[in-house]
Formats: sequence, C-alpha cells, structure tokens
Amino acid sequence: MANDPKRFLRYLEEERKAALLYRSLAHSLEGERQEALLELADIEDRHARHWIAKLTEAGITVPDPPTALQADDAALVARANSFGVDHVLAHLEQAESAATSLYDEEPEAPESMVREEAWHMEAFQRMRTDEPILPIRGALRAPGPDNMEPWHRGDNSGSARAAVFGISDGLVSNTALVMGFAGANPDGRTILFAGFAGLLAGAFSMAAGEYVSVASQRDLFRREIEREASEIANKPEEEQKELELIYRAKGVPRQLAESTAASIMKDPKKALDTLAREELGLNPDELGAPVRVAISSFVAFTVGAFVPVIPYLITSGTLALWLTMLLSSIALLIVGGIVGRLSGRGVVFTALRQFLWGAGAAAVTFLVGSLIGTSTS
Repeated sequence: MANDPKRFLRYLEEERKAALLYRSLAHSLEGERQEALLELADIEDRHARHWIAKLTEAGITVPDPPTALQADDAALVARANSFGVDHVLAHLEQAESAATSLYDEEPEAPESMVREEAWHMEAFQRMRTDEPILPIRGALRAPGPDNMEPWHRGDNSGSARAAVFGISDGLVSNTALVMGFAGANPDGRTILFAGFAGLLAGAFSMAAGEYVSVASQRDLFRREIEREASEIANKPEEEQKELELIYRAKGVPRQLAESTAASIMKDPKKALDTLAREELGLNPDELGAPVRVAISSFVAFTVGAFVPVIPYLITSGTLALWLTMLLSSIALLIVGGIVGRLSGRGVVFTALRQFLWGAGAAAVTFLVGSLIGTSTS
C-alpha cells in the first residue's frame, strides 16, 4: 500500500474537502478571519494540485472536485453560522493536526506541504485565543533556521491599540460630559469650557496611563528574555530539546524538528530570538514603545473628544445640542465599524454596539444633568 499510487486519491480528497469547508466558513466572516480561511483554502488547493499531478503521472483518473459539503462538514458550517465560528475552531484545529500526521511517512509529500499543514493548525490556535492573524498570499512561512516567525500581524508596540481605544474613549467620555452639562442647561460658553477641560484632562490621563502600562510591560518582557538568555548559556541541551518539542507540538515531523532545533541552537543570538518568539510568545525587536504609545493615545483621545465640542464652537443652544448628538452618533458608528473591521467581528455588529454604549452613556448623563439643573433652579 505504501507504494500504491492510489493512496494519492485519499490525499486529494482530504485537501479538496478542506478547501471547500474553509471557503464555506469564510462566507459568514469578515476581516482577518475571513482572509485567513480563504488563504488556507488556497493553500489546500495548491496541495490538491500536487496530488493531481502525481495521479496523472501514475496514469490514474482524477475524480471531479466535490461541489457540495459532506454531511459532517455541512453540519459544522451550520453550527458556525448559528453560534459563531469560535464554536468550531477546536474541531478545525484537530482536523489539521490529523492532516499533518497523514503526511509523516509520505515520501511524495514535500516538506513545504508538511510545514504548511502544521501552520494551518497554528492559525486555528491563534483564532481560538484571539491572537492577531493576517494571511499574506504566497508568504506563508514555516519554522526553519532562517525563517522562524509565523505569518501574522501584531502591533506589539501597542500604538494601534492605544489609538483605537483612545478615539473611542475620548468620543464616549466627552460626549457624555457635554451632554451632561447640556442637560443642566447652562450657557454655551460653560458647556464649551467643560468640553475642552474634559478633553485635556482625559487626554493627559490616558497618555500617562498608557505610558506606565507599556513601560512596565516592556520591563517585564526584557526580564523574561534575559532569563531565557541565561538558560541558553547554561543549559543549551535542555533549551534545544524544548525547542524541538515546541515544533513537534505544532505538528512538525520529528526529524525536521530535531534538525531545525539543532541548527538554530548553533547561533546563540538566533536561538534567543527564536525561543523568545516560540516559547515566550515575544518579539525581541518589538517589546513596546511607551513614548510612542503615550503620544498616540493622547492624540487619539483628543480627536475623539473634540467631536462633541465642535458644534459649541460655531453655535449654541438647541441647535448645538442637536448637532452634537448627530456628529457624535456618526462618529460612534464609524469608530465601531473600524474596530469591527480590524477585529473580524463584523462591521455592523461592532458599529451598533459602539453606538448603543455611547448613546446610552450620553442619555444617562443628560438625564442626570437635567435633574440637577431642575433641582438647583
């Protein structure tokens, strides 16, 4: 059976099934998760073409590709559509683990195919833990002495995260503040002053908080990397075994894992970089930039907090109040949509969620301001 070319039929069927399943699941998603599944499907198609070539070379008729999901895969897609893709990620991860083992003893399976199947499993692990992912067509990379970082996108400096949350916090908090003062019905200049005071206080507070947070995190990461460097220097054999086991756990064949780990450990600098990424989950080149994050947070909060102030710069009274509500509502929907696009949760869902929370906070503060204004008049 090991030399029977008909075994390629099984491989072809598995690759085609996986490609069809991933594309079916991708239809219900948006953002990075959708892109990841479509990328995985393209890779499965490429694997299928490899087995088609082998079958053709052996003179075996190649069956037509499936046009519909099998019953178990159809049930999986139905469950994902009903309850969300998170409910099926564990199953997909197990399936990719089995696919990797399928090629362990297959001499006709290129090493690149085995590596890619292992990284498919890694992709689903990242989805389950909400780690950032971004497939780049044709650039899927597997572990090796010169190419260790898995395909993904991350903002380890925290600047992008600080910017997104800064705009959101500035918009929600200052809209609520302005609406609270508007509910109390003071003059427009008082509301304008309150809005700018809230903008500056919030921006400086958030920038300071982000700076301390990222700086403390960076110090902790550096300590972990220094400890790892000490272990590499004092216990190189143990560290090499750890690295080998990490790759084996990801589905890399034993011999490839052993040779890769041994090659990496020959260079202490490369060994530290690799173990920091693989064992600690850290990128030594991107441990965080507290100043950049603080500036990003300050600017972002200011941008968000400035939106509800704009109407009171040009008018006052009821018109300014209605314009504030309109501009803030539009901004809340836009910010929520951007968050949904980046996170893959869906633009409409996150836009509405952001709007409801922001509008709810503004409504409550407006009501409280109205009650206070009435009681003191």
